[in-house]
Amino acid sequence: MPDKMKIGMIGVGQIGKHHVENYRNIPDAEIVAIADLNLDEAQRVADTLGVKRVFSDFRDLLAIDEIDAVDVCLHNNFHAPVSIAAMEAGKNVYCEKPLAGSYADALAMLAARDRTGRKLLMQCYNVFSMDTKAARRLIDQGHLGDIYYAKSSGYRRRGRPFVDGYGTASFVQKSVAAGGALYDIGIYHIVQILYLLGRPDVLTISGATHQEIAMYEDRRKTSGYDVEELGLGFVRLGGGISFFLEESWAINLGGTDGSKIAGSKGGLTLEPFTYHTTLADLEMNGSFDLGAADFRWHACEPDFGAYDSPQHHWIAVLQGRVEQIDTAALGADMMCIAEGIYLSEKLGREVTADEVAAASVSTAVTL
Repeated sequence: MPDKMKIGMIGVGQIGKHHVENYRNIPDAEIVAIADLNLDEAQRVADTLGVKRVFSDFRDLLAIDEIDAVDVCLHNNFHAPVSIAAMEAGKNVYCEKPLAGSYADALAMLAARDRTGRKLLMQCYNVFSMDTKAARRLIDQGHLGDIYYAKSSGYRRRGRPFVDGYGTASFVQKSVAAGGALYDIGIYHIVQILYLLGRPDVLTISGATHQEIAMYEDRRKTSGYDVEELGLGFVRLGGGISFFLEESWAINLGGTDGSKIAGSKGGLTLEPFTYHTTLADLEMNGSFDLGAADFRWHACEPDFGAYDSPQHHWIAVLQGRVEQIDTAALGADMMCIAEGIYLSEKLGREVTADEVAAASVSTAVTL
């Protein structure tokens, strides 16, 4: 069995604490150092883990030779400079979603990965869900035929951070978060679809954003809310695939019919997981026993547990047990789409991926 992987945590705020708890469920992972600007909170978390090395400056953590990888769990615009510094210091990087605050910064992170030879993985939990695993098998075995349409959809009726009662104002400020619903919840559904499609090239994007729903005035004034609550887009992908997306923090509708993929032989609704096809000239909607499949695959397939979660996968990748799913590159593609929606709205027309790359500027903030 490969050695236990030694992890340095950079950021132990609300989301960082979830990462810490997840590592506790992975026997081959050990948190050996913690860094956070809030030194008191870093010390409190470290005490619960028995971690002795605690810093307010992440650079001190990067100087520890025994650390195999760092987990970057900061606000979006901090991701690129901290991750790039970590890779240049010889550390592999697991980064909270989104990959960065801008497409330009995401590309810079991928370039740093290639330049340093380090590993880079972005947290995206639903790439490792049972729905995704089942969909991947059906697609790979040809049960959808030639795929030509996909839809990414996620609704919250009232779920804007801070102004609707949870989280902090940092989630709704461009200067920190860089984007709204697209960056926060949209990334999960968009990356899931791009992964299932085999990461086709992003060709063109057309879209719009909205912020229309009333909010408590005191929260509006104190939040600095300047990001979208609804993002809409139409994307032309390589291979002749049309991709529609709708991602909302707040909307006056009862719900969504979920993310979908359609092909010439069959189609999928991802939640609830359903296969749609025609047999003997009869339209059919089929369900599956995913629980039984999950048990069998864990029991019979070596290293299937390496896909139980992004962090299980990350540790297995570091140990060399499995090939990495490139969620970092998928995350960069998602950022191209999101920035393409913003640029399309600004220009009032469809834009190309090359135009998005040319227009994108760094939003990185150095700690």
